Amino acid sequence: MTEPGSGAEDHGFTRADVELLVEEVPWDGFWKMKRLELRHRRFGGGWSEPMRREVHCRGEAVGVLLYDPSLDAIGLVEQFRIGPWVRGDANPWLLELVAGLREPGEEPADVARRETVEESGCEVRELVPVTGYYSSPGGSDEYFHLFCARVSLAGVRGLHGEEHEHEDIRLHVIPWAEALGLQQAGRFPNAHTLLALQWLLLNREGLRRAWS
Repeated sequence: MTEPGSGAEDHGFTRADVELLVEEVPWDGFWKMKRLELRHRRFGGGWSEPMRREVHCRGEAVGVLLYDPSLDAIGLVEQFRIGPWVRGDANPWLLELVAGLREPGEEPADVARRETVEESGCEVRELVPVTGYYSSPGGSDEYFHLFCARVSLAGVRGLHGEEHEHEDIRLHVIPWAEALGLQQAGRFPNAHTLLALQWLLLNREGLRRAWS
């Protein structure tokens, strides 16, 4: 057992320490749902009892923070989101990063460039990886790749999105100082946007020097 303050230790477990007993697909629509029965090795030795879990299968996604170092401004998109609406939020339209799903055989950086054009009309001039993470590992396999893209936001406005995907997207160009105020006011209640903005807060000065 890890003692308080001693830091994380390598337990040595791998995929081989999980035994899949049953796998079913009770739903396969816009998203896929899997129902699994499995067991895994325990830290104290032996195996867990068989457990049933449902997993929301979303695959891999890519988010892009648009940044214009000349304007010192970011580009965020606004669109309707079903999750906040189901939860009962008064405003289910969110301000968030350009984002999209990774198609088979597609590299995350290619998704970033494609989605930037589709959702904002901007061309990516430079692309910097930010981080990767699981959005909700207790119940979903979704893995997010985050990037920051150098773009020109001068004069860029309007509506965007792919009509056949039911996208109705509005681009907002927000000065950095204003974006910080909006963040503190809780206007970005989604994880990928908050993570990217925190990263930019730490790396903005270096980016401005590199991209000047």
